Amino acid sequence: MFEPIVPPTPEEEGRQRALDAQALLDTPREAAFDALVRIAAEVLDVPVAMLTLVDRARVWTKASTGVDRIELPRANALCDVTVANGDVVEISDLLSEPQFADRMGLTEHHQIRFYIGAPVTAAIDHDVEPRVIGTLCGIDHQPRTLTARQQEQLRELAVIAGTLIAARTSAHQAMTLAESASAGAQALRRQERTFHQAERLAMIGSWRYSIVDNTVVWSEGVYRIHELDPGSPLTVETALDYYPPHARAVVSDALARTIETGESFNFEVDFVTARQRPLRVRCIGEVELEKGRPVAVTGLIQDITERYMMEQSLRRSAAVDEVTRIGNRAAFNRELENAMARARLGEAPLTLVLIDLDGFKAINDTHGHLTGDDVLRAVGRRLRAPYLADSFAARLGGDEFALIVTDPAICADPAPTIERLTGDLKLPVHTGQGAIGMSGTIGYSEFSPLVTSTREFIRRADAALYEAKRLERGTARSYSGLRFRPGVTTRAA
Repeated sequence: MFEPIVPPTPEEEGRQRALDAQALLDTPREAAFDALVRIAAEVLDVPVAMLTLVDRARVWTKASTGVDRIELPRANALCDVTVANGDVVEISDLLSEPQFADRMGLTEHHQIRFYIGAPVTAAIDHDVEPRVIGTLCGIDHQPRTLTARQQEQLRELAVIAGTLIAARTSAHQAMTLAESASAGAQALRRQERTFHQAERLAMIGSWRYSIVDNTVVWSEGVYRIHELDPGSPLTVETALDYYPPHARAVVSDALARTIETGESFNFEVDFVTARQRPLRVRCIGEVELEKGRPVAVTGLIQDITERYMMEQSLRRSAAVDEVTRIGNRAAFNRELENAMARARLGEAPLTLVLIDLDGFKAINDTHGHLTGDDVLRAVGRRLRAPYLADSFAARLGGDEFALIVTDPAICADPAPTIERLTGDLKLPVHTGQGAIGMSGTIGYSEFSPLVTSTREFIRRADAALYEAKRLERGTARSYSGLRFRPGVTTRAA
């Protein structure tokens, strides 16, 4: 047992009551929270991310990626610093901050060098100010500093974490109320009022499907999500009509499997309301037994559209270069691995194109970084031209770009397309400083079964690029067209 380190002040007691009200401590993993920490790690570009709850004497991990779920004495946890601060705490290098030397095993192993945490809040009910109950944090083994945008994204993800916790708590409360709805009439009326309020706040509804007579009953919350008047005519078949075909199969299969095996289900699918408004919903269900035989399936449906859209937006922003609005290096690495896997299976051809802008540093030095950004944005637009047939474009950093080409027609004979792209890159860019001349040098390589790794594939295209720059900038070179096969003396991939 860990000893409490914080005096039982009114503020600390209120914070602890808010934490206890969520009933999250020592609970199993949950997919929504696991997904959230994975997104946080991706946004922050760190190997470890955690959603922690700060108890009286300990810090307990609800969800984590890059490390097993852990429990620490509160006195040794950096997350307690974030709770006390009430805002984002970033420590670029723990070794240069002696006041944190006893936190998270730093003095024993020196394995943690960077930490950033954002407070996660929750409330006992909607009439009480939310309190900080934990953190969403990222950890790296190297010292570093995040951008202001990454800090803001972490704050946004912490808000999503609080929203998920509130929705989970409301859903549990609603389910508890639903299970006790057979109490006395006066208690039932009070509970129904609370239940309907919880449904509205959590955007959920409860339902029951009777296996015996093939009928379904909805709560008001379910009608609200469907944008139907309560009491509208309803059958199992019409209920499934609100799911697109691909989602309808998921719902039908889950319902059949639950009836057959007794296993509960919990999944997210697309949904379309009676007013043709697309939503994203979460469906939960479990079998109801009488004398060991399934007689019904009961469950919840929850509108999670806002959270889902925010997650998707954050995922997209985490994979997009902020200046050019094309893929960044991390997205390029993932896409190249996937494209190579498809090419090995013979599902699609593949050509890798690497591009270096010529004289870009001189443009920055002469005209300034704002004009340089205009040039980068113009290159991003040119790499999305229709004739490139939806090739995946990415900025690898600085003045380096890449194209992952999978179009069969282009891959069959890349030279004409590469020649056209080389010409496009020579067109001047019109900026606030006037027309800026530019060009790009290109090296490319076609996929071969002899390529054993992404590093080797990049090295081939890079070798072709190096040779093109050596001979004449503003030109293109194919790896297959080299008179030699460069060794390790070429630029590192």
